[in-house]
Amino acid sequence: MLLIIIAFSIAFFFAANIGASGTAAAMGSVYGSGALNSRRLAVILAAVFAVAGAILGGGEVVTTISKGIISSSSITVQVTVIILLSACTTLFIANRMGIPLSTSEVTVGSIVGAGLAGSGVYWQKVLFIVSTWLVIPFLAFAIAFVIGRLLSGKEDMWRRRWPRLIPRLLTILLIIAGCYEAFSAGMNNVANAIGPLIGAGVIDTTSGIWIGSLFLAAGAITMGGKVLETNGKKITKMTLLQGSIVSFTSGSLIIGASVLGIPAPLTQATTMAIIGVGTEKAGWHLFRKPVIKKIFAVWFFSPISSLLMTLALMQWLLYQSPALIICVLASVLFAAYYKFFQKVW
Repeated sequence: MLLIIIAFSIAFFFAANIGASGTAAAMGSVYGSGALNSRRLAVILAAVFAVAGAILGGGEVVTTISKGIISSSSITVQVTVIILLSACTTLFIANRMGIPLSTSEVTVGSIVGAGLAGSGVYWQKVLFIVSTWLVIPFLAFAIAFVIGRLLSGKEDMWRRRWPRLIPRLLTILLIIAGCYEAFSAGMNNVANAIGPLIGAGVIDTTSGIWIGSLFLAAGAITMGGKVLETNGKKITKMTLLQGSIVSFTSGSLIIGASVLGIPAPLTQATTMAIIGVGTEKAGWHLFRKPVIKKIFAVWFFSPISSLLMTLALMQWLLYQSPALIICVLASVLFAAYYKFFQKVW
């Protein structure tokens, strides 16, 4: 019973951190372009539409997380605690750094770590998921860049021709786009917190989605401001039209992935779409900005860190294996290399 309580506690804390990282980042374009100047209102809207997305369309990704990566028979309550603890710790650190991190990546990394230590991994499925992580962000970049290029100068022209009407219409359009993106976040991200619980059989899918989405919303409202600031203001300043391009691009890609049951990197898609419209406007030197390099570094190292952490905890807590020493050393060396990488890149 104590382990079940611990598993639920970590899962709901994880859901709150997912809300901070994912749904708040979904409103980055709305906040960054000035359509909404209130951070508080932006994260509240993100929370509401994320809950709607989770309840109406989160089931397919839940199935993948709960039994599509490793056998559900190997996901015991103890294993669930370790998976959630590793993923949650990695995400919490990224949130404190203000970095928009994919919760799907750290969750899948943790589950793969559990599979490596236990009954094995469905590698074909994992390789397919990882391939989408590579494709979706750069597809978001390309789409946003091309659309931004095609519509370059149009917003200024429209403003001169209809100075009162167009700003209002574009503001409404962008707020709708941000809510649409938050909806996609709910569809894809709530599974990361409650999928392991469902795999362990301690809660049913419907109840898990409802409760998990409420904690996700709470996290967006209470902890999402810093990530919202990074996505909205520190990468590049966007116009209303550019913000709409970003949100509709990333939101559509993630909804498509969710329908297919793929745990996809929403924050990567959003951030790369922002970089796409920013590159069209400011040039390729945008990639040299320190915040961009920091984001890329965290994206690369976080899923591997969660995998190593899960593997080490599994060896220590469940198997009392001497392999723990190797895992710990690997984790320490990996962390040291990450710090070095941050300094020299």
